[in-house]
Amino acid sequence: MAERNGQKLVVEVKSFIGASKIQDLKEALSQYDICRYLLEKTAPEGKLYLAVSEVVYKNFFSQDVVQIVLNKHRLPLILVDIET
Repeated sequence: MAERNGQKLVVEVKSFIGASKIQDLKEALSQYDICRYLLEKTAPEGKLYLAVSEVVYKNFFSQDVVQIVLNKHRLPLILVDIET
């Protein structure tokens, strides 16, 4: 757990390098939910984020159908520039 401006942060990092991006998303959402449930019990003041590369966001997460799922889950994202 990290801390920024007094807020505790937990970041779940996902690469989305599997053969199926939809399967990767399904697994990421499941893992995110598990982490969120555990965090609620162990550190309720913490804020959980999902981190993905800017490339993954541009090529996959920006698609309308993926945005619908992300919005439904209210999934806070952190975009990471892995190319520099």
